Amino acid sequence: MVVLTRATLRTYNQQLKNFLLAGLIATALLSTSSCSSLVSSAASGMASNLSKAILNSNDPQTVADGAPAYLLLLDSFLGDEPDSPELLLSAATLYGAYAGVFVKDPERAKIMSQHAFGYSQQAICLDYSKFCAAPKIEFNTFTAQLRKLTKDDVPAFYTLGTTWAGRIQANKSDWKIIAELPRVTAVMLRIVELDPTYKDGGAHLYLGVLNTLLPAAFGGKPEKGKQYFEQAIKISKGKNLMAQVLYAEKYARLVFNQELHDDLLAKALKANPKVPDLTLMNTLAQQQAKELLASGKDYF
Repeated sequence: MVVLTRATLRTYNQQLKNFLLAGLIATALLSTSSCSSLVSSAASGMASNLSKAILNSNDPQTVADGAPAYLLLLDSFLGDEPDSPELLLSAATLYGAYAGVFVKDPERAKIMSQHAFGYSQQAICLDYSKFCAAPKIEFNTFTAQLRKLTKDDVPAFYTLGTTWAGRIQANKSDWKIIAELPRVTAVMLRIVELDPTYKDGGAHLYLGVLNTLLPAAFGGKPEKGKQYFEQAIKISKGKNLMAQVLYAEKYARLVFNQELHDDLLAKALKANPKVPDLTLMNTLAQQQAKELLASGKDYF
């Protein structure tokens, strides 16, 4: 079992900012069309179209303003059908994305990220009973159960991993919750084994972040993280601009490589952000790239 010292946890606390940006938007609600068994086909089509509209929007403020109504809509669907894994995973994804990207108040972020993780746990428990208490299962037992998963299990466990990461980010002052990070790592490693290209290499992106949370001298694995970032960029064919931005922020800054830092951000800013199902995420990535370039003058 991985043991985290108090000093390591304190460093995690300082480094976890923006962790959730590593891919939650990319997983948003493409499965919501499964609502057809609960509502009319017209409402189901509306939900599916709205999900795509969110992903393909280049106006984050409009998404931020409009998403809460959709959250309530999903809650209402779940009131009628509380044991639908598809709806639970859809709700978990949108709650997690909204909390991690748009919610600035720390207390609200804690509530909403817990809501997201709760929904994903509930969904997992329905189909995978041995994971009902995922944060509390003995670590070796947890990883042994992960080895039994197949490629068909990847979507559900990717949602579990991303919302779990969001819960940790929102509770970055709680060392007990931060100590669950190795479990998130184990989930993402298993996803990479089963389906490395899932969500344009989203699991690689998370593993890149996880391995660059700390310098090598404190137990981090920045060179391993670099490999994961490069894989994420390769798998997405450079279309997922958040991969380049996080590579710059998490790796290039960690090893004080300004040339790589500025080159990655410049490429992200020059790229066309309008990519099917990645437009919103890419727009956010370009906003972050501008901020990193500006602050880099003082950082390096």
